[in-house]
Amino acid sequence: MQFDDDAGLDTSEVRDVRGSRVPGGRATIGGGVAGIVALILGLLFGVGPEQLGLSSGEEEPAVSESSQAEVARACRRGSDANSREDCRIVAVVNSVQDYWRAEFRRRPGRYTEARTVLFTGRTGTGCGAATSAVGPFYCPADRQVYLDLGFFGDLRDRFGASGGPFAQAYVVAHEYGHHVQNLTGVLGRAQDGRQGAGSAAVRVELQADCYAGVWARHATTAPDETTGRPLLTELGEADVLEGLDAAAAVGDDRIQQRYQGRVTPDTWTHGSAEQRQAWFRQGLRTGDMARCDTFR
Repeated sequence: MQFDDDAGLDTSEVRDVRGSRVPGGRATIGGGVAGIVALILGLLFGVGPEQLGLSSGEEEPAVSESSQAEVARACRRGSDANSREDCRIVAVVNSVQDYWRAEFRRRPGRYTEARTVLFTGRTGTGCGAATSAVGPFYCPADRQVYLDLGFFGDLRDRFGASGGPFAQAYVVAHEYGHHVQNLTGVLGRAQDGRQGAGSAAVRVELQADCYAGVWARHATTAPDETTGRPLLTELGEADVLEGLDAAAAVGDDRIQQRYQGRVTPDTWTHGSAEQRQAWFRQGLRTGDMARCDTFR
């Protein structure tokens, strides 16, 4: 996975609040597409909202000027994305949104940008206060993706994924898949609170995997709006395997087997390892969001 060394990065699409502190509030769940870690562990172990890291507090964190300025200073070019993790996330966000902006121009509707918020520990969101325990998630209330970079270590150490730059890109692209669902109305229609292998919750997650694959198919050809050249210049088979490995690692069946020693499909919220890989491949193979209809 390689970015154009000379391409400029748009750090306005990423908000860095790492190091900021947010007071806690009364715990409750609601509003967002919650992250992989918290919801699945909650379903497996009956963990209460306090342990899931979601709170009703809606306090906006005080942004650390130093951290935001650091990202703006350090993440200027594609060469920075090739050497630094937070800059890589900026580049992936730029690439993903370049693609969806162009795709929406071909279809009815308008693409509205979504920022990614980098945080550590705890942050305020339009869906309530959240901690890093929830993993990466998209909040439809404020149309932002939230990410603690420490999750990528958990992806390797707690979930057994091999990791790597494109595993990270897959996670980011998946969350932006939820943003696309929010813009098209799919996300709102699918929130019925049910669980299970055939539930709307699972279908939403699988479609987001497919959308991640659609972006990956076009990532090395979708032009950056400022340079006219693709920001991502190289995506090889080894990179795709990293993404597929990450998708499998966060399959409900893999996580259930690891943490409870048995698989219970009636509590699934994200789909099996096989399903997640299959729908990512579907998007990658077809490059067509219309072929990502997991609800049919």
